[in-house]
Amino acid sequence: MRVLHFYKTYYPDTVGGIEQVIRQMCVGTGRLGVTNTVLSLSREKNLVPIAFEGHTVHRVPLDFELASNACSVASLGALARLAREADVVHYHFPWPFMDLAHFAARVRKPSVVTYHSDIVRQKHLLRLYQPLKHRFLRSVDAIVATSPNYLESSTVLERYRDKTRVIPFGLDRATYPQPEPARLAYWRERVGPKFFLFVGVLRYYKGLHVLLDAVAGTNYPVVIVGAGPEEAALKAQAARLGLANVLFVGAVDEPDKVALLTLCYALAFPSHLRSEAFGISLLEGAMFGKPMISCEIGSGTTYINIGGETGLVVPPADAAALRTAMRTLWENPQLARDMGRGATARFDEVFTAQQMAASYTALYRELAASRVAATDPAAAPPLGSRAPD
Repeated sequence: MRVLHFYKTYYPDTVGGIEQVIRQMCVGTGRLGVTNTVLSLSREKNLVPIAFEGHTVHRVPLDFELASNACSVASLGALARLAREADVVHYHFPWPFMDLAHFAARVRKPSVVTYHSDIVRQKHLLRLYQPLKHRFLRSVDAIVATSPNYLESSTVLERYRDKTRVIPFGLDRATYPQPEPARLAYWRERVGPKFFLFVGVLRYYKGLHVLLDAVAGTNYPVVIVGAGPEEAALKAQAARLGLANVLFVGAVDEPDKVALLTLCYALAFPSHLRSEAFGISLLEGAMFGKPMISCEIGSGTTYINIGGETGLVVPPADAAALRTAMRTLWENPQLARDMGRGATARFDEVFTAQQMAASYTALYRELAASRVAATDPAAAPPLGSRAPD
């Protein structure tokens, strides 16, 4: 079984939530006999194929970006060539150029789309994009929603419910490094023994401006890991508010991130818009047994974080409610420990990479078999038989 993943960014160029998801898919399904290839865009030169954790990464030059929509002429030929060699093509939505590339490259192989998020921000451009988006989603063989919450709340997915199934993202603890004692000691000395942690790209939908307002006038230490387009504005806000208790540490490597996840008291994840469809760093917090604070935005964040069981859930963009939740955890260590244990239990029950890989492998085989059945009806069962959720 050969699967081609197509997305605008991937390792080693960028490290983010979707990149981590694709990585976990490739590693996990690879153990089940799937040969994975990833095609992505890059600003680097000398773009030769790379072997990465058991799969192959092909990169093509990124030519330009329009409203965060990365475009590459070379990707059209690469997609056509690599799709011919694949049994299934796996797209990662949203990326409008990808929809266009699918048709321009005349991809004829069975196809699946992981629906990472609705498009929320570019409302004017979205109206222009709508016809292409729906043509693309109609053309693919299967769509995967990442949580039942998102399937129920997305008006786009509602139109394609008959070919949409739910496969939650999963992580593999074994792919995360063990932090050495010296690294843990370094961060403990730098950030203190008890702190709230945020990890992620500093984007508009992460709600970090609300987090800064929430901790104004408190002494709750907050460590913010990550870089991104909102970084300067957030640092300026922190300076205006005089937030000596907030530390921006920038982007860190994987061992440092793991050290901070190990040491933190709780995870603060204030994303307030539906662009945050799931929250991989929130899932990492659950994997590390940390109580979580997140917002109810009708997405997968509340599928990961069950209010009162694995953490606390507050209304979006509500600094007062966020401050109250932080105070509740801060002043009740036993409650925080209990919720951290609940987070670990839910992770092991629902969100392991092994579960995700088994579900995707079954789906890939189902799609490939259905294509065979289209030419020989006696050869395989119809697509209607669902893969495990």
